[in-house]
Amino acid sequence: MAEPWPPYSSSSRGKKKRPRSPNDDATSSQGRTENSTSLEDNLIFSDTLIALQLMRTQFPKLEKSLKKDRVLRVFKLNTGQDDHAIMFMDDYLKQMESAVRRSKGKNQDCSEVFEWFEKYVLPSKLDVSIDHLELCSLLSHGGDARDKHITLLMNAGLLTRQLIDPNMYWFSIPSIGPILKGLTQGRKEVLSLLNRRKYKEMLLSSLEKTRLRLSPLDVRFHLRDLIGSGQIKTVQTATGLLARVSTD
Repeated sequence: MAEPWPPYSSSSRGKKKRPRSPNDDATSSQGRTENSTSLEDNLIFSDTLIALQLMRTQFPKLEKSLKKDRVLRVFKLNTGQDDHAIMFMDDYLKQMESAVRRSKGKNQDCSEVFEWFEKYVLPSKLDVSIDHLELCSLLSHGGDARDKHITLLMNAGLLTRQLIDPNMYWFSIPSIGPILKGLTQGRKEVLSLLNRRKYKEMLLSSLEKTRLRLSPLDVRFHLRDLIGSGQIKTVQTATGLLARVSTD
């Protein structure tokens, strides 16, 4: 759901001092809504774009038009079969820019491929994956694309090769590793906290104030993830919403 940045990861059915991420600056940018209100007050949204702006590190539904208009980009994550990240395109391009600077600092050779990738591949291919032939074809609009160019894109974290089909690549978010680790550990920590309760439940308003030890992500990030994936369900009570481990 970091990014992404952190990416806006979601199951497709989204104290240690939190490390600063590249999305911190974007989160506070003009025109964006701060994610500062209660999770209980904001579980339901009528406007997808506003919801995404409010939940930059959360897991809302994605309207196809936003993807087609290149406002957002979707990425497949390796944290679960149905896990995807939803990221504002401007945030992704900033993250990509940082990755390109790091890569160019290490090796100037073939660095023109980054311009080809941004200019010809990203606008044309909106899916989460791309095959080798199509990738080479799109890159060739910029120049003579070779395997060494693709290797540079992979080393920069912009592409990852699929294990099942080596001729297919996932589009990826540079430097996402620590966020994915936090996502996995945070899920386990929240579920463990609830499972230790007598009835495996807790008021949502209290749960969202919990400081997680194993994840740099906000606990509300994990709560939306777990609610969205069905691992936690909410029940309305006289004292507020109750979060309960799902037994279904």
